[in-house]
Amino acid sequence: MGEPVGFVGLGIMGSLMATSLARAGHAVTVYNRTAAKAEAWVAEHGGRMAATPREAAEGAAAVITMVVDGPQVEGVLLGEDGAAHGAAPGTLVIDMSTIAPKDVRRIGAALAERGLGFLDAPVSGSSPKAHDGTLTIMAGGSDADFGRAKPLFDAMGEVVMHVGPLGHGQTVKVISNAVSATNAATLAQALVVGKATGVDLEALVAVLGASSSASTMVTLKAKPMLGHDYTPLFRLEHMLKDVGICLDESEAAGAPFPSAALARELYAAAMGRGLADEDFSAVLEAVEGLAGVRL
Repeated sequence: MGEPVGFVGLGIMGSLMATSLARAGHAVTVYNRTAAKAEAWVAEHGGRMAATPREAAEGAAAVITMVVDGPQVEGVLLGEDGAAHGAAPGTLVIDMSTIAPKDVRRIGAALAERGLGFLDAPVSGSSPKAHDGTLTIMAGGSDADFGRAKPLFDAMGEVVMHVGPLGHGQTVKVISNAVSATNAATLAQALVVGKATGVDLEALVAVLGASSSASTMVTLKAKPMLGHDYTPLFRLEHMLKDVGICLDESEAAGAPFPSAALARELYAAAMGRGLADEDFSAVLEAVEGLAGVRL
């Protein structure tokens, strides 16, 4: 039997990641702001439901958070009834959300004052890889804390990397997501140009996938874009958030990222069209609107 784990946040990704931990033999106590999701998860996978993050942390060797943004992470860890109040000294806290590196460092300092270890370990791979336990996990923090977390990461991920000190997991993640967002926005533009010029779009996609223009975005997003299928694997509003964090980091470092800045404008335009909860491939709608062309 694996060590007991408290898991906070059962959204699209979190519920699947918690399932991977349970499948690996860990006793998982789950907390979710919408209690019905936690009840349903426990009914299907076993474990225990907690009424608060504090309760989820009680008796846990590690506490994992998977929520939306920095304020939510801070709230579920350090707020009233936060996990930090229920965790025994020496407990390892792992945030697997995507938040700003500055938030990671601030939260980490507060947890250290309470004798708690902390890793920032955001993930890449969207829901299919979360379901299969084959995520890419990039962790920032001490060598010792990473070593303690490695068996948990191995249960959830296929590529597990220690990328540097606290905060570097998030930095690597948002740079990676900015590239993904830029690629998807570029793909949307290419498809719209293809439509406007009258070429066979299926042929265009086949060539994109078999030439130097090939990318994961072409593989995963071209066909859904052609069908205007925006079933959310990674929500557009979350991608916009991540690109914004990346641009904040790039500006602070004095390193321009103009293609990501353009992508941010396109995702913001898609948000303005009411597409926040759709998959980020819905950036196509903003590009179609600019061109006055629909696939």
